Amino acid sequence: MAEDIGSTVPRRQLGRLLRQFRNEAGVTLDAAAEALEYSRQKIWRIECGLGPVRVLDVKAMCELYGVSAEMTEAMRGLAAETKSKGWWHAYGDAVPSWFELYVGLESAASRLRGYDESLIPGILQTKEYAQGLYRLGGTLSDEERERAVQVRLQRQALLMRRLPAAPRLESVLCESVLRRVVGGPRVMTAQLDHLLKLSELPNVAVRVLPLQAGPQPGAVAGTFMILDFPPAKGGRAAPEPSIVYSESLTGALYLDKPEELVAYERVWRGLDGLALDEEESKDMIKRLAGEIRHD
Repeated sequence: MAEDIGSTVPRRQLGRLLRQFRNEAGVTLDAAAEALEYSRQKIWRIECGLGPVRVLDVKAMCELYGVSAEMTEAMRGLAAETKSKGWWHAYGDAVPSWFELYVGLESAASRLRGYDESLIPGILQTKEYAQGLYRLGGTLSDEERERAVQVRLQRQALLMRRLPAAPRLESVLCESVLRRVVGGPRVMTAQLDHLLKLSELPNVAVRVLPLQAGPQPGAVAGTFMILDFPPAKGGRAAPEPSIVYSESLTGALYLDKPEELVAYERVWRGLDGLALDEEESKDMIKRLAGEIRHD
């Protein structure tokens, strides 16, 4: 399990707890840095969950903030988990630093809800579809492109994972995504067939938002993914808050403020109300695959 989900969630949980206890103790970031003889940047990185944390550092910070012995011990356990490496570390630069956080969160999530308006999402792509997309940029070598494709295929494996339990994936695809041919008719029809196959999994729901639905919330929000997480084990930490992920060409946004989550939940409800149901969506995907085959 540690190799599967890595250290992303433990790092974020530990950082959030340390920030909470520092604030409750009335200690500023600068005061903590001075008292502990750390740099301000080091404490900030720990609180933001941006790297592994030494058990000794947790012990020192807990003593400064007056944290109970029981909670200190629980947080020391979290610190040990922050050193775990997920499967994606083996792919090196094929996983950009800004995307590495997402892969860790995706692997730890219990529910994924995504809307896509331009392309099939990475977690549902075939190898040939992904290769077609990577050829568009033209900046990667053949070896780099192959490693990037393998990362996408490895991510897809979590949908069939047994332990920990595979997440529930709910994907809403704009009809234009299904009509936009990537890699040629043969590649695209195979991709649509792959969508149908994955949608047979009990934890995967693929639904289509038809163009005839007209103006809809996703047109304003753009492509996004909402990640929900399972309850924390043993009650040693609060559950990981839901996160909205929105990606661009060179970076990504991770949104977790309450008002941001409320806004995207509202958009998701709107999409949910306009999208075809699962069976109607399968029928449309089959029909579009047939049209592409005979073009």
